[in-house]
Amino acid sequence: MNPLLFRLFRDNEVKVHELSYLFWECTTRCNLHCRHCGSDCSVLSREKDMPLEDFLAVLDTIPQKNRPRDFSVVLTGGEPLLRPDIVDVGREIWRKGFGWGMVTNGWKYDEQMHRRLVGAGMGAITVSLDGIAEVHDWMRGAAGSYQRALKAIGLIASEPRLNADVVTCVNKRNLGQLDQIYSVLSDLGVKQWRLFTIIPIGRAATDKELHLTDAEFVSLMEFIKARREAGSKMNVTFSCEGYLGRYEEQVRQARYFCRAGVNIASVLIDGRISACPNIDRDRFSQGSIYTDNFYQVWENRFEVFRNRNWARTGRCEGCGQWRNCLGGGMHNWHGDSPQVLQCHYAKTCAG
Repeated sequence: MNPLLFRLFRDNEVKVHELSYLFWECTTRCNLHCRHCGSDCSVLSREKDMPLEDFLAVLDTIPQKNRPRDFSVVLTGGEPLLRPDIVDVGREIWRKGFGWGMVTNGWKYDEQMHRRLVGAGMGAITVSLDGIAEVHDWMRGAAGSYQRALKAIGLIASEPRLNADVVTCVNKRNLGQLDQIYSVLSDLGVKQWRLFTIIPIGRAATDKELHLTDAEFVSLMEFIKARREAGSKMNVTFSCEGYLGRYEEQVRQARYFCRAGVNIASVLIDGRISACPNIDRDRFSQGSIYTDNFYQVWENRFEVFRNRNWARTGRCEGCGQWRNCLGGGMHNWHGDSPQVLQCHYAKTCAG
């Protein structure tokens, strides 16, 4: 799409801000110890699991007339499958007329769980595969996690009614394995493979092995571009992390657009209302489901997401690509930093 037309489209999307994607951080408990975890979850949660009835009350605030047909609730964490009531959670969301899915590490996803979740109306699911064998286990902090992830992916890929994708966190250890990962996923029948890189937050902040050099980032772009140009049956795409300059529309379907707070909201484990769960919750939370009407917050707040002029500072202040980028993904603004943590456009200028 022409950049000018896209900016007009983006501005209209912001003006309308139709909510279509709602994350629920239903637990912060996790059975793995991933090196790149942005929330630093642990088996012993900092917070108790939010009661299902509290979240269902959130859904009740969303008027029927304001729900697009593709509205989706996404269960995330932590690891959602650690909730003993996870099937009931999905079923009750579905009974209220909302499509739902989840993000999982796959460890507890077996044949029985697969049947129960699909039977409860699950329509979408995302599973992580972060390398071949020991590299995936290294990332996930648990021996055997690779085989469990493969089993989960195979089950999910065999279910045609699921809108499923596999995500890979690209780092120094698995960058050279991308062709192998592609072959493994293709053989399993995966239709969607989404790749992303790390920002320096949580456990990943000081782990040098997780962060690509600019030249390595460009090689990732070239890998994705080549796969897309080859017209493979599996859709290989880069995530919506930031503006990519010369790689826009070559490594994903559409131009860069951070939809956090524009079409995407979240209910966090403690009831705070935000956008994507990996955005700085102390800095950008907009209210609480325990003191505010969720949908009224969505309609009347979120200005910091919908007007990004505040981000035109530091390295972004004089950037000629500002109109296309608007300061990058909201997850790239953390803590008290006066500027964006990293610039994806600058990375693409390395090669």
